[in-house]
Amino acid sequence: MKASRSTVIPLILLIYLAVMSYIGRPILYRGDYFYYFGIIGGSLIVILLLHFTLRRRERLRREREEEMRRIDEE
Repeated sequence: MKASRSTVIPLILLIYLAVMSYIGRPILYRGDYFYYFGIIGGSLIVILLLHFTLRRRERLRREREEEMRRIDEE
């Protein structure tokens, strides 16, 4: 089965976020906990919103294609 965009793109962004979090560890060590975890939390929220938006678009596209297929069969 083909991996859907709503899974692949957020997964890539999560990997990117993990790498950037690792690179940004000096900010955490400096004591800027709110800034460090705030950026990570905000990024996670955006990635989740993207995931659900892409899932909705895929569902709407699939429904539209099924409807067009039904219309063509009639």
